[in-house]
Amino acid sequence: MRDLQLPGRSVVHAVNGAASTSHPLSTMTAIDILKRGGSAADAAVAACAVQCVVEPMSTGIGGDNFVLYAPKGTDKVWGLNASGKAPKAISAEYLMERQINKIETESVHAVTIPGAIDGWDKLLKKYGKLGLEACLQPAIHYAEKGFAITPRVAHDWGRMAAKLKNDPSTAKKYLVKGQAPKAGDIHYLPELAKTLKAVAKKGRDAFYYGAIAADMVKHLKSHGGTHALEDFADAEAEIVEPIGTKYRGRTIRQIPPNGQGVTALVMLNILQGFDLSKYPPLSPERIHLEAEATRLAYSMRDMYVADPRFSDVPLKKMLSARYADELRAKIDMKKAMGPEEGSALPIYRDTIYLSVVDKDRNVCSFINSLYFGFGSTITSDKTGVLFQNRGAGFRVQPGHPNNIEGGKRPMHTIIPGMVTEKGKATVAYGVMGGAFQPVGHTHVLTNMFDYGMDPQEALDCARAFHLAGKLELERGIPAATASALEKMGHTITTPEMPWGGGQMIAIDWKKGTLAAGSDPRKDGMAAGY
Repeated sequence: MRDLQLPGRSVVHAVNGAASTSHPLSTMTAIDILKRGGSAADAAVAACAVQCVVEPMSTGIGGDNFVLYAPKGTDKVWGLNASGKAPKAISAEYLMERQINKIETESVHAVTIPGAIDGWDKLLKKYGKLGLEACLQPAIHYAEKGFAITPRVAHDWGRMAAKLKNDPSTAKKYLVKGQAPKAGDIHYLPELAKTLKAVAKKGRDAFYYGAIAADMVKHLKSHGGTHALEDFADAEAEIVEPIGTKYRGRTIRQIPPNGQGVTALVMLNILQGFDLSKYPPLSPERIHLEAEATRLAYSMRDMYVADPRFSDVPLKKMLSARYADELRAKIDMKKAMGPEEGSALPIYRDTIYLSVVDKDRNVCSFINSLYFGFGSTITSDKTGVLFQNRGAGFRVQPGHPNNIEGGKRPMHTIIPGMVTEKGKATVAYGVMGGAFQPVGHTHVLTNMFDYGMDPQEALDCARAFHLAGKLELERGIPAATASALEKMGHTITTPEMPWGGGQMIAIDWKKGTLAAGSDPRKDGMAAGY
């Protein structure tokens, strides 16, 4: 139990259902849907749609979606990859002919076809009870009638205000007299409300065909994009078999590549060989081991993770005990690795993750993203659809597994997580923050399974991230730990913003209760009934 004399929040316990999101309106929407008899799938889609309105830098209907779903709480976990593809007409050769050797984050060439709406539709058709129209009504209300800006949303909006002027359509919708709205201000998104109404009334086809698709293509082409109506018509989410590994007797599930979930599994495989519990949670030894596992696993990610429809991704090798042994042997407990061991350059970005469990114990781990804050910053004028910039995750490097090709999905950072044990789903969890996510997943799971923390404590615990040759420590990590890490050879810095933001719901099958936590680094909350 937490020290009640110190600032913090208690874990939420509930019986009938629970939801945890990074925005209060989203969490309340999910609980309302559950009370109306909706499933965890209904609640997740409704909550996410609200966040596409009220947390627009982090997610949107112009983005992508991944889901892990455990029907009735069994370990027969269903996976959904609703990540969009590059337009068919693009290629590395096309870009190089135009002297483009890297896809910039605010380039139209970074815009992949949005997969979220088709993903939501597939999830609801498989596991929903209320239908897409009912699930979109709360989001339509906030887009049309207005919503109050929360503090973390206001902070992120303000930090990104300058780049919103890149596209006049985006500036018109997301700035007020050239400025970002402030905390407590009311904001409206009428064009987005109109699009959501059309999708609610006519279904997912209203987004991928007809007037909405035509306006999106027209706007992207006006920026020099290669996008075509055919690309939107061909958009389709893929039902996938989750991958997993064992950690401390539990099975940790992830979506397979093109997602980076395998990176978290490799990190856990490396750490499996150490007794973390003999080191305090914020000790230099624990932080050092996590940092070294990060460097090794991310180097592996950059080498192999790509769209398996285009590249051979050696999952069997990557998840093998032998490979974990080889990587683990490179770790020196007293000294940081040299720079040659970890060449990955992960970057922090925005996303929303949410967990929902309903009265029937359907368990939903759900993530939706535009990638960078406000994605590509390109917004379709009539539809209000703000486009993601997932294509910035490609390389312009023929021969590399993640080289850009028409119809290909980029290496993707968003990863929902789920834990199963003895035939049951026991934890739905996720940690946002772009490339940080595998580290976040590893950190919260080891907090629970090595240190006995509850979901809220696991999310509260201070974080570190080895990034571009530096070990960035949140301010909650003791000075003595930072000093010891420096002596090991780590270059220590403090991040501008906290690392990520997570949500988690754990199921106690013996007691029949739920325990939900929500990350204090965001505006959200966990709730149950």
